[in-house]
Amino acid sequence: MLRYFNLWLGMGWLLVLIICYLSLSSSPPDLNIEFQYIDKVGHFGSYFLLMFWFAQLYKTPSVRLRYLLFFIFMGATLEVLQGIGGVRFFEYSDMLANTFGVAAAWLISKNHLNNLFLMLEKIIIR
Repeated sequence: MLRYFNLWLGMGWLLVLIICYLSLSSSPPDLNIEFQYIDKVGHFGSYFLLMFWFAQLYKTPSVRLRYLLFFIFMGATLEVLQGIGGVRFFEYSDMLANTFGVAAAWLISKNHLNNLFLMLEKIIIR
């Protein structure tokens, strides 16, 4: 059991809020990186981080599956809201990148790097 579960959980929900804000902001940060698909990498990475983070907190397969579905739904909903807002653009490819990020983290967390927060707590608490 994680000693700082509530701290990890709070940080996870802060990540959710940050991603929601950045997704709906009229002026998202410009990274000035010359790569055609950098935004897709950002979508993949953001949603990978979310799913990976919550997979560290919840080990039960059914709970992880609920987070997987929630984050896929969240990514799709934010993308639709971007299209409705008129300032940002709706893109199916962004939805796909979000979904791949969630799925990749879900798969990796099933077998590998399953106890990262526990390992970090053991290092910190020594």
